[in-house]
Amino acid sequence: MTKFPSSIQNLINEFNKLPGIGPKTAEKLVLYLLKQPKEELARFAEALINVKSKLTVCSECQNIAEKNPCDICANPKRDRTFLCVVAEPQDMIIIESTGDYNGLYHILDGTLNTLEGIMPDQLKIKELVNRLKNPPRPPFVKGAIKEVILALNPDMEGETTILYLTKILKPYNIKITRLARGLPMGSDLEYADEATLSNALKGRREI
Repeated sequence: MTKFPSSIQNLINEFNKLPGIGPKTAEKLVLYLLKQPKEELARFAEALINVKSKLTVCSECQNIAEKNPCDICANPKRDRTFLCVVAEPQDMIIIESTGDYNGLYHILDGTLNTLEGIMPDQLKIKELVNRLKNPPRPPFVKGAIKEVILALNPDMEGETTILYLTKILKPYNIKITRLARGLPMGSDLEYADEATLSNALKGRREI
C-alpha cells in the first residue's frame, strides 16, 4: 500500500480532525494545496495563524471579535433594551442578515447536552445573568434590558436550554420570549433562510 511522505500525511491527519472532513476529503484538500503557488500557501497559513492571534472574546456578548467590545456592543445605535440569546456566533450572523433585529446579543457557546457532558457551568450562562444584574458601563448607552429573546435551535438540546434559562431568568422580572412560527422541530438556525428566520423573530412569543 502506497504511503504519503510523513509531512503530507501529518497534514492529512490534521484536516481529518475537522468536523465533516473524512480521510478521503482530507487527502483531496492536501493534494490540492500542494498544487498551489508558495505565495498562496503563505496567505493560507497566515490566515490560519491570524484566526487565533488577532481574535479575542467580547467581554459583553461573549462573541468572537477583533476588538473588545465588539462592533455590535460598541455601536450606540443598537437598542440596548433587547437581548437576543443564541448558542453560537454563526446564529448571531444569520439573525443579523435578516435586518429585522437591532438589539444586543449574548452567545452561550453551546447548548445543554447531558449525554455529551455539557452542563450549565460550561456555557456562558453566568455572564448572561451578570448582564441582567449589573447596569451598563461607559461607553455603553444607558438602558435596562426589558426583553430577552431565546433564539435557540428547536431541537432537544435547544429546548432543554430554553427551559433552564427561563427558570433562572424569571426572578429578574424581564419579558422572556422565544422564536415562533417558521422553524420546524429539529432544525438549525444556521440553515434557516432569512425569510423564515425573519418571521420567527417577528412572531416570537412570551414564555
